[in-house]
Amino acid sequence: MGAIVLLLATGSSKPNKKTLDESITLNKQDKIPYGSYVAYQDLKYIFPGATISENKYEPGYWDSLSKYEDKQALIILSTRFIADETEMKKLVTFAENGNDVFIASGYFSSIAKEMMSCEITGSYNSLLRPAEYLDDSLRLNLNNSLFGNPKQFNYPGRTSSNYFSSFDKALTEVLGYNQNSQPNFIRLRAGHGNFYVHTDPFAFTNYFLLYGDNVDYYEKALSLIRPDVKRVVWDEYYLLKKENRSQANRNNNESKRGWLSALMNVQNANGDKSFGAAFVVLAAILLLYVLLNMRRKQRYIPIVKKPSNDSLDFVKTIGRLYFDKADHKNLCRKMASFFLDHVRSKYKLPTGNLDSTFVNKLLEKSGAEAYNTNEIISFINSFESETNINPAQLIQFYNQLEIFYNTTG
Repeated sequence: MGAIVLLLATGSSKPNKKTLDESITLNKQDKIPYGSYVAYQDLKYIFPGATISENKYEPGYWDSLSKYEDKQALIILSTRFIADETEMKKLVTFAENGNDVFIASGYFSSIAKEMMSCEITGSYNSLLRPAEYLDDSLRLNLNNSLFGNPKQFNYPGRTSSNYFSSFDKALTEVLGYNQNSQPNFIRLRAGHGNFYVHTDPFAFTNYFLLYGDNVDYYEKALSLIRPDVKRVVWDEYYLLKKENRSQANRNNNESKRGWLSALMNVQNANGDKSFGAAFVVLAAILLLYVLLNMRRKQRYIPIVKKPSNDSLDFVKTIGRLYFDKADHKNLCRKMASFFLDHVRSKYKLPTGNLDSTFVNKLLEKSGAEAYNTNEIISFINSFESETNINPAQLIQFYNQLEIFYNTTG
């Protein structure tokens, strides 16, 4: 119940009555049920070795990504992925250079579906309908052959009910299904990179991730992104983009972006760029004038409010969730998942089979204490079979992990 309480907003009819805020924003700053605050904040734990940033610019004009480097990831969460042909070509080129593009949306433009060689079917193939007409009770499954341990993730909230009705089997790998065993999560290989495409953005909202242990679905889905990724960028461009922006507007923006460059390169009869030189001199004089005036006039210094600690709010949210539920086994599962991800990222060891051979290789590469490491692996292999995990076992497991991290640096 802790997750539900966090997502309630006070109603206007009675001071003590609380109602669920049904607004669908998918915004990373929104803590309402259908915002994506939890998903964005969890990125730093899923990718501890990568820089996390956001983007609001169209493909190709990013300020946090490079078109020429690899080991980057772009995550797009939107109700409507309305990419045009130019944007799709830039996204494909970005992926082909050795990067990952993760897209979760309830609607895809015809150009996007054509270039991804797929067809999508569902409830009007759109999220433009009012919330009360959207389906309830989302249920999802991951591909057992890839993730093992068959498990269904669900919550009593909204769903877009979309799925892939056809796709190119030579290029596509199915990663997950909806409650009707219809594919709704796929991977398309593009050069040295990948496209990961999901047809239900509600699976990445606060409500879904904070319900039960559904955050495990999110972490497994994003674990497909290469573990040595250097940059992870959360895209908001498609949350803000208008569908009917014309190509003429694009060209106009590009011409505005380049007029100064054209003037700077104008040459006179002698081949000198006189305008460019004059512009540099003018800019230097203007800068000198500003600096002199700053020294001569005392400006009003505004009071800067102390910034809110979003990371602390996130920790409090997750902590309150587990405190209310007292689900020690679930917490152990997430601590174990983080530990194994650390081993894969730092020591490049596969964690599919936690046997004595794995332990010996881990001891050899990490230099950790043998007894403590054996205790950790033994507990990870056995705690799932136990009905309940008591607080003493949880604390002991935590202390063993801290010893490992402190010993190995």
